[in-house]
Amino acid sequence: MHAGLEVAQIFRSAGPAYRAAHDGHLGLMQLKVMTAIENCRTAALGGHVEACEDCGHWRVAYNSCRNRHCPKCQGAAARVWLAEREADLLPVGYFHVVFTLPAEIAAIAFQNKSLLYDLLFKAASQTMLTIAADPKHLGPRIGITAVLHTWGSAMTHHPHVHMIVPGGGIALDGTRWISSRPAFLLPVRVLDALFRRLILTGLLALYDAGRLFFAGNMAALEQRRAFLRHIAPVRKKRWVVYAKPPFAGPQAVLAYLSRYTHRVAISNRRLVAFDDRGVTLRYKDYRRDGPERQRVMTLPADEFIRRFLLHVLPRGFHRIRHYGLLAGSARKDAIARARALLHVAPEPPPSDNVDPPDHRPPCPCCGGHMIVIETFARRQQPRAPPQIVALTRSHAP
Repeated sequence: MHAGLEVAQIFRSAGPAYRAAHDGHLGLMQLKVMTAIENCRTAALGGHVEACEDCGHWRVAYNSCRNRHCPKCQGAAARVWLAEREADLLPVGYFHVVFTLPAEIAAIAFQNKSLLYDLLFKAASQTMLTIAADPKHLGPRIGITAVLHTWGSAMTHHPHVHMIVPGGGIALDGTRWISSRPAFLLPVRVLDALFRRLILTGLLALYDAGRLFFAGNMAALEQRRAFLRHIAPVRKKRWVVYAKPPFAGPQAVLAYLSRYTHRVAISNRRLVAFDDRGVTLRYKDYRRDGPERQRVMTLPADEFIRRFLLHVLPRGFHRIRHYGLLAGSARKDAIARARALLHVAPEPPPSDNVDPPDHRPPCPCCGGHMIVIETFARRQQPRAPPQIVALTRSHAP
């Protein structure tokens, strides 16, 4: 395995040739993502010097790009987001539900990302809220955290929404908490049917309003007859909607969310090698079971970059959304009401005196706390060595 191999290294090495070969065919957001990843944690973005308060060891740390598509920048963002979500957790079972667009509609979504990804969110959330509120199935108003993923394990285009749903909700009259069965939330076939109807209804409405764009091998869909023929097969087959077994407690929910909410198309950990043959990476083949599911493939560098850029989201598009009890400004009141109905003590108010968490790695020499002693601007280097003697703590009795 290539120690420390990163997507940034591949972009820096093969990115210039990729830009030249696809000049005029890359969108502004794709170009910005490439540049951000290439410059992340380099002198191009500036940085600072950190020093240990105990032993005086110092190191240079370059600034992060903070782009949401960068594999290196999502860890800190996930930690902050999870700290905010932890207060929303309830002492009930949680379910994981997934809604996936079939291939025929995913192909349309690729050329109409904002519209179709938004439709995917709306149809999936409306499906869950509607079926859950039906007394024949459950009866209450539930809460949903939904996360959009647009990739399969091999970085191909595969748009789907992951949902984390508490096992129950507040009765529509607000007087009690209604729990789901321990290992069953809602019937998948009922969810499948409504989700399919909502997607197809919304898709036809977008088409009739002239809001869909078709190009390349999809250009023929501009003709209504061709469009209807293209989506006809999905009307008759089951769609991929499934619910996984419930999580083993709220901490397991947080662990799952930490892996899924801020994930990008591929993490640096899955990269195996980068050489003249291309990029070798690990992936899961879901058509296989057991140890055979874990596979390795090698892609030409050009193809690796192309697949990565398939998953650049439109500017301003929110890939994490909340619905029902967890939606908008009413979330805090809804969570407080749920806690009261579940007879759970309310969360203590946050203290103004608590320092924000420090995510800087500790001193590699003594494990001490590192502080910033110098900053430097973009495309500059720090002065060396820094003056740190005065910062060392006194250990006099």
